[in-house]
Amino acid sequence: MEPDTRKRTLILTGASRGIGHATVMRFSQAGWRVITCSRHAFPENCPWEAGPEDHIQVDLSDPADTQRAVAEMRTRLEDQGSRLDALVNNAGISPKGPDGGRLGTMNTDLSDWLHVFHVNLFAPVSLARGLVEELKAASGAVVNVTSIAGSRVHPFAGSAYATSKAALASLTREMASDFGPLGVRVNAIAPGEIDTSILSPGTDKLVEELPMRRLGQPSEVAETIFYLCSEQSSYVTGAEIHINGGQHV
Repeated sequence: MEPDTRKRTLILTGASRGIGHATVMRFSQAGWRVITCSRHAFPENCPWEAGPEDHIQVDLSDPADTQRAVAEMRTRLEDQGSRLDALVNNAGISPKGPDGGRLGTMNTDLSDWLHVFHVNLFAPVSLARGLVEELKAASGAVVNVTSIAGSRVHPFAGSAYATSKAALASLTREMASDFGPLGVRVNAIAPGEIDTSILSPGTDKLVEELPMRRLGQPSEVAETIFYLCSEQSSYVTGAEIHINGGQHV
């Protein structure tokens, strides 16, 4: 068989900052085409040359708009032979209280629960199911971004966010079972305290208790995502990799 020399393609949600931005950089450096998705239009001041034509604006909290975006993704993949090598579900939301504090089970409105679950849980499975033929054609990979908050009560992450991430971890196992016979691998990563612009006040105190005594870097998370989308992880599926400096031990 001749080697596959075509350009590989990643679709990434939540690409505008932090882990998402670092993931765009890592895959782009490896020569991948990256189709980014977010609820905002592509920023005019962004220096990424491929951005304007490879960005899709979508409201993942809206099932109808998510399906509209899936149709647009499939159209954009036609020039790649309708193949999708990787889908990374990175978009996630965690509403805060009026004072910026954590919202627990007692004070989170039902509308907020539904909004969070649409973005954090239902959108990932909708995207993967909608793009299953393109993933199958490329023997591709799906990576769901969960969180350490999905396995323990977190001082900053709210209850809706935490439970949606716990559900996403379970969904990853279900998807690995369903997509595996199609040649598509599905894994998850669970970041802990990562040095991004959305860190909550008081994180410095939490870091003092971590075995590694430091924040993680977005680039470290991006490297793990890249590994899970590469041939180096060709027999890894249904796994959830913890990236948290030992916070879970």
